Amino acid sequence: MYQPDLPEDEAPGTRFLLFPQSPFFESNPVPELVEVSAPPGSLGPGPSGPRMYTINAVGKTTPFGAIIDGPNGPGMYLPPWDGPVHPPAEPDEGGNFAYLDPSDPAFEAAHLFGSAHFTMDVWEGYFGRPIPWHFERDFERLELSLLPSLDNAHIGWGFLETGGTWEHGDEYRAYSLNFDVVAHEIGHAIIYSVIGMPAPEDTPGEYYGFHESAADMVALVAALHFGSVVEELLENTRGNLYSFNRLSRFAELSENAQIRMAANDKTLSQFECGWSSEHALSEPLTGAMFDIFVDIYHERLLVHDLISPEMEDLSDQLEDSPEYGEVMQEMFDARYAENPDGFRIALLEARDFLGSYLADAWSLLDAEMLSYLGVERALVQVDQDITDGAFRQIIEGNFRMREVGIVDVGPRLTEPDEHSHAVSTRTRVPD
Repeated sequence: MYQPDLPEDEAPGTRFLLFPQSPFFESNPVPELVEVSAPPGSLGPGPSGPRMYTINAVGKTTPFGAIIDGPNGPGMYLPPWDGPVHPPAEPDEGGNFAYLDPSDPAFEAAHLFGSAHFTMDVWEGYFGRPIPWHFERDFERLELSLLPSLDNAHIGWGFLETGGTWEHGDEYRAYSLNFDVVAHEIGHAIIYSVIGMPAPEDTPGEYYGFHESAADMVALVAALHFGSVVEELLENTRGNLYSFNRLSRFAELSENAQIRMAANDKTLSQFECGWSSEHALSEPLTGAMFDIFVDIYHERLLVHDLISPEMEDLSDQLEDSPEYGEVMQEMFDARYAENPDGFRIALLEARDFLGSYLADAWSLLDAEMLSYLGVERALVQVDQDITDGAFRQIIEGNFRMREVGIVDVGPRLTEPDEHSHAVSTRTRVPD
């Protein structure tokens, strides 16, 4: 039986063990003990709770969201699964699931549930309210479904279904054990609820790029709520977040096995003549948000006297220079060694600024009118409301660097395929 070290002061939440990053990328991955908001004893076998439940089906071959023949003609295949199931993950005597060893067959179901619940907890904290499911007219709860035959992970009308991949030799890699993948899919559900579902014939292309970017930001900010991610990030970078690190690379392996960079140099001029992939179109917006996050982090370092104004200015000047790493890393090494705890506090402050700004800004947006320039304006408005415009120059400067408001995104160049959310199970709605 797996026995993690437990904190002395127990918070009123149900405990799970989660891998903050995919366990398949490390030789000896160690899950982290976390607590979700559900009080101990409130979650049942599965796990299952008031907002979501996990099903590990036996003999299920068709993914949810597919169009199948029914008694009344073709229709969407939707939850609930009513066939046989594998033994569910059971809570221990205290109502927790942290006793499950990663080698236990029930661990995967618990990890999927814990990852989805943890992500919702983080973002409902930033929104300051419960986030209803976008499918609530038909389903009260989200069915979390394990389907090993599915080489994908997708959220849809009442379900979040995860499969896995065999493309790395003979090892099966379950997407349910990749926190980033699960959090990314929960991010799509949050955006559908807050901003609205798209109407494919009228929705601007930037809506789909925004959706991918927002889902990535949901995953990135949620990952920064793992203590091990924060500590390893700072130890590896010595506080220099522009170095190549765990935060700026995160995988959505469900469709194309690519690793996208949050820290990137993509601009909208690359899409002026048109676009084909919303994943690619999302990168300028994601890059702008990552740069805003790092700039706010630098401002918090200044507030706490952890770096000097001259050091921040030099970082800005050398940002796109090949000399950046050699010059700036030495400075960050020295400063970080003087006060690691101060750097951690500044990072958490920047994380919470970003999370709260995004939640407030997304609440001002609408699917039918969405544009990257509209995202910028919403962020500027939120900044004015919260800090009287303290970060306005940072926000506007980073959006200009990505040519938002300068270059118009061209039309979709190819018809949506199975990789596009415009025609995927994520946006498919019954009737």
